[in-house]
Amino acid sequence: MQERVMLDRRLKQVVDYIPKGSVLADIGSDHAYVPCYAYQHGIIEKGIAGEVNVGPMEAAKAQVDLIGARDVIDVRLGDGLAVLGEDEATCISICGMGGSLIRSILEAGKEKLGAVERLILQPNVDGQHVRSWLLANGYVLVEESIVEENDKVYEILVGEKGSETIYSEEPNEQSWQLLFGPYLVQERSDAFKLKWSREADKLDYVLGQMAEGNQSDALIQKQDEFKRMRDKMREVSQ
Repeated sequence: MQERVMLDRRLKQVVDYIPKGSVLADIGSDHAYVPCYAYQHGIIEKGIAGEVNVGPMEAAKAQVDLIGARDVIDVRLGDGLAVLGEDEATCISICGMGGSLIRSILEAGKEKLGAVERLILQPNVDGQHVRSWLLANGYVLVEESIVEENDKVYEILVGEKGSETIYSEEPNEQSWQLLFGPYLVQERSDAFKLKWSREADKLDYVLGQMAEGNQSDALIQKQDEFKRMRDKMREVSQ
């Protein structure tokens, strides 16, 4: 009997965003759990699991072999989207990395995105960098969700090619939307409130440390900026 792959809530939410019939490229695949699960549930036509290091690549191959999916899921060694041919994937997932790294991977691999209909991106931190990249590169943020699991909070962002209309034209308001998420800040779920309450607490600690330093003009300006951010975080977490 074929072993069934089990996913945590975070990755299950990621899989729920994969269009049926996709050629999925999962970058930084971590045992290839996402493509293996998607294959077992009849979601993908083909899967590509990309890993930058040999150890994780071998673990992904072992998982693919365990479920008998070698003919459907191809495990490849390479950096970011370099594992893909042009116009090969129709859906790309990148999960469990910082937002800056996800942005860098997308930027470095732009030429591999020609046939991609959907990007599913799960930054552990700095989701604003991912939203900014999508906005600057002709992608609409069509959905986003936030999941709390094991006392950690994860954002999942879904982008598709198109004209961006969801953000405010007012620059200051747009910057807040990019930080908090235009959909998430409207919904303000418990997980969202927990995330930003914690971030406000972190800024409180930083401000306390800064108050003990020499109060130069530059430091005072930075403190004022952090205070505005902290206060906005407190506001949206209420």
